[in-house]
Amino acid sequence: METPVKLIIAAAILLLIGAVLPFLMVLELLEPTFFLSFLSMACSTVGLITGFIGIAQYVAARRQRD
Repeated sequence: METPVKLIIAAAILLLIGAVLPFLMVLELLEPTFFLSFLSMACSTVGLITGFIGIAQYVAARRQRD
C-alpha cells in the first residue's frame, strides 16, 4: 500500500510544479522561455498520468484487501 501513496504524492508535487511555473512566468518573476514552458507542460502531463496510475494501484490494493 505504500507505493501507490508515494506515486500519488509524487504526482501532486509534479502537478504543483506544473501550475506554479506558469504562474511565476505570468508574474514575470521567471523569464518565460521555451524550456520553462515545455518543462511546465511536461510536469503537468507526467503528474496527471502518474496520479492516475497511483490511484488505480491504490484502488486495486484496497479491493484485494477487502
